[in-house]
Amino acid sequence: MKLSEIAKIIGTEFTGEEREILSLNTLKDATEKELSFVANPKYIKDIPNSKAAAILVTEATKEYVPENSVALVVDDTYWQMAVLSKYFAPALEDNDAPKAVVGEGSSVAATATLANGAVIGKNTTIMAGVYVGSGAEIGDNTILYPNVVVYRDCKIGNDCIIHAGTVVGSDGFGFASNRLGEHKKIYHIGNVVIEDDVEIGANTTIDRAVFGTTLIEKGARLDNLIQVAHNCVFGKGSVAAAQSGFAGSTIIGQNNVFGAQSGTAGHLEIAPFNTFAARTGVTKSVKVSGKTFAGFPFMDHKTWLKIQGKLARLIK
Repeated sequence: MKLSEIAKIIGTEFTGEEREILSLNTLKDATEKELSFVANPKYIKDIPNSKAAAILVTEATKEYVPENSVALVVDDTYWQMAVLSKYFAPALEDNDAPKAVVGEGSSVAATATLANGAVIGKNTTIMAGVYVGSGAEIGDNTILYPNVVVYRDCKIGNDCIIHAGTVVGSDGFGFASNRLGEHKKIYHIGNVVIEDDVEIGANTTIDRAVFGTTLIEKGARLDNLIQVAHNCVFGKGSVAAAQSGFAGSTIIGQNNVFGAQSGTAGHLEIAPFNTFAARTGVTKSVKVSGKTFAGFPFMDHKTWLKIQGKLARLIK
């Protein structure tokens, strides 16, 4: 879209040269063809170094916009980003793409659906009721059990096992809210990438990124009924038991273990090689490795055991 068209949609004006905008992105990752935004004061420091062609800002933050970018001044940057996300979201299916490609030795059930542009690797099994969207790629020697759904543009590696009913690439729980309590959907234009040798249980959901990629790294193991939110990274060899949940943009290091019904708040970083007992609630980043945690809010496992012991004695 032309920048002048975007300005008209969000009800603002700009001065400077006309530009062609191809997509939306974060301040750090935006290119000279993309639009970005500032919705949180902690990201103001990233404005001067952004390469974005244009940036949604308020009157209070427009002074930080570098010369290479155009400042689009609005009252609510997050709301207007949500408005624009619909215009940059891809079509649900790409009907103009070539027919799906299926590799040698692969088996696709008669009731499975492969959208145009999908690519299936060699010796892969696609069972009944599976849907693979436009531009999605499934690697070699991978098994998709019945009714697995892989949304468009998502990628699953080699030697993976995805059990029945799992959904890869649905939109995350993302919306902007205004002062009237109205909600505007944020269309997620990123994808999900699942690397090699990953096994995912039944009825697990992995949300696509708002921008960029939600990543499940090589060798990870996810149980049944798990939620991985948009823009998370689930580290190499990490394991999560049933009913665990990981809020958006949390980065989980390699070889972490999460017990059943444990979970993390959003925008955290979890160092490698830690263990979180069942029902542990991780409320802040973990910078140490080799520890075991429990409780909510989470604490050292030994401390939690002592507290439980003292509570038990109080009621005797």
